Amino acid sequence: MPEGDTVHRAASALDRALTGHRLTVSDFRVPAFATVDLTGGTVVRTLARGKHLLTRIDHDRAWTLHTHLKMEGSWHIYATGDKWRRPSPQVRVVLGIEGRSAVGFSLGIVEVVPRQEEASLTAHLGPDLLGPDWDLDKALARLRCQPERPVGQALLDQRNLAGIGNMYMAELCFTSGVHPATAVSRVADLPRLVRRARLMLEANKERAIQSTTGDLRPGERLWVYRRDKSPCRRCGTPILVDMLGEPGLERAAYWCPSCQPVT
Repeated sequence: MPEGDTVHRAASALDRALTGHRLTVSDFRVPAFATVDLTGGTVVRTLARGKHLLTRIDHDRAWTLHTHLKMEGSWHIYATGDKWRRPSPQVRVVLGIEGRSAVGFSLGIVEVVPRQEEASLTAHLGPDLLGPDWDLDKALARLRCQPERPVGQALLDQRNLAGIGNMYMAELCFTSGVHPATAVSRVADLPRLVRRARLMLEANKERAIQSTTGDLRPGERLWVYRRDKSPCRRCGTPILVDMLGEPGLERAAYWCPSCQPVT
């Protein structure tokens, strides 16, 4: 699933490409909104809220296009006449202006709502690590509401703080020396871990290549994520992986058994 920095980067790309322009193409390829036509409307702004994308369009009234990338979604910007890089059956939305188009592929959520309902779409989210509403104290309070919950699960819960996915969860736990199954109440310095989360996302939000090690070379960018059986970059112990989470909601957790002992 795309992480918060990926979603914010997508929002920035859509904002640069479309904001201030009139739509010449409005094509929604999802059954519930297939008849919606916003052609002639003006794109006002696109912004990210956690992992949600909100594109504001003024047409006959103020609308918001709400999209979510989920596991496989992406937005691409194409000049007129360019070949799409993903198959047409994966297209869910096309927004076109003079000279270019924004194409949304395999989007997990697509809905058009009146602007006054926009806030309700993301009201459940905790503070956004990359948003103007970021509030460290509020995020910590939400995390601590369930003190015995495994910290890996708590970090992934967007109701606590918005923007962390599986990759950042694994990397944050490693760089903090915390096993992902450790109870929130037993994390020695939870504020430091959360501050580091914000720093990681900020460092990666402007680049397509994510790195938590500071090394952008292929195979050297991450500490533990998807490196199971590979040697730990710090101590050489093979990285382990296991499923963490409630039944039906399990996520793969990666850790070094030496650097992140179970406590």
